[in-house]
Amino acid sequence: MPNVGILVRDPYQEVVRRVSAGLVDAGFDDLRPAHTAVFQHIEADGSRLTALAERAQITKQSMGYLVDYLEERGYLERRPDPTDRRAALVCLTERGWAQIRAALAIIAGLEQEWTTALGEQRMEQLRELLTELRQIIDKPRQ
Repeated sequence: MPNVGILVRDPYQEVVRRVSAGLVDAGFDDLRPAHTAVFQHIEADGSRLTALAERAQITKQSMGYLVDYLEERGYLERRPDPTDRRAALVCLTERGWAQIRAALAIIAGLEQEWTTALGEQRMEQLRELLTELRQIIDKPRQ
């Protein structure tokens, strides 16, 4: 039997593959898997670049590159931070929100496929175990 790393990696890679292909089909053909570092961590009302980088566990420079790319293509915009005039918030545009809605729909479809294949009870067990594992992993970071 493969080790746990492989067992977790393979389903993740399938999610990435399916979301990437589905987003291309939905007209978001200028996105790459690396851009999920932004979309997964941005707050609904905007986030500072430094907070995005910290949450994604990448450098500010790398996050800046990703944000610049997405801003140039209309997914994001920078707005003044109302709590600190020196800072800017990175905010989703309507195109950014549309991409998120499309990605969530693709993931929901994939989860439904897996639920059909595994059965509802086993899929719920999988969710519970992965949630528990995530809590174990997050403890040292807290």
